[in-house]
Amino acid sequence: MSLLKLTGVLMDYPQDDLWDHRDELLDAANAPALSTERRGQLVAFVQTLLDTDPLTAQDAWLSTFDRGRAMSLLLFEHIHGESRDRGQAMVDLIAAYRKNGFELAARELPDYLPLLLEYLSQRPQDEVRDWLGHISHILGMLAARAGERESPYKVLFETLMELAEGEHDLEALRRRASEEPRDDTPEAMDRLWEEEVVRFGAEAPGDSCSPQGRRPQSSATPSQAQP
Repeated sequence: MSLLKLTGVLMDYPQDDLWDHRDELLDAANAPALSTERRGQLVAFVQTLLDTDPLTAQDAWLSTFDRGRAMSLLLFEHIHGESRDRGQAMVDLIAAYRKNGFELAARELPDYLPLLLEYLSQRPQDEVRDWLGHISHILGMLAARAGERESPYKVLFETLMELAEGEHDLEALRRRASEEPRDDTPEAMDRLWEEEVVRFGAEAPGDSCSPQGRRPQSSATPSQAQP
């Protein structure tokens, strides 16, 4: 298993069958492409995850990625939000996948980061660096926010940053993240629900009422940043 595919698998919602592949995941985590320190952190993440009861691990994933937008694994949320530009970016990204023979399942969202990593695991190294470089600012902020929230998932984003050979100052990003209002608290979630309640009739919003979905079925780069 390649390091990119491993990172995507570990970042995705932990399905029950993940626990059947402990040895394979640990072998892949001990990747020579990473620094010794990072390898140790990644191996420790895998061990801790697979030593955790699946239901507990799944609840922790939902608490990390399914509450608020700051930690969303949908890349275009960090670029376009819910604007109409996001739809065209999705179309462009799907076209880029198909051009290289990578087909999505019907319910998969193309900008889901674990899906992108699966795609990149099949692409040449130069292309991988280009894509990771284009989204490194998003990866840096996700790493910083995960660190600020003391989430063990921060090692996955920092691993991608190392592979991208990015120049971002993670400490500066951590300071920035510490100043952001949290969007995963019960109060913040209540406010979001109030703001996004569906209205009908004359008060109906102009944009579509598409759901603010999380946890896509399976993982991509902004169409503007497409190498």
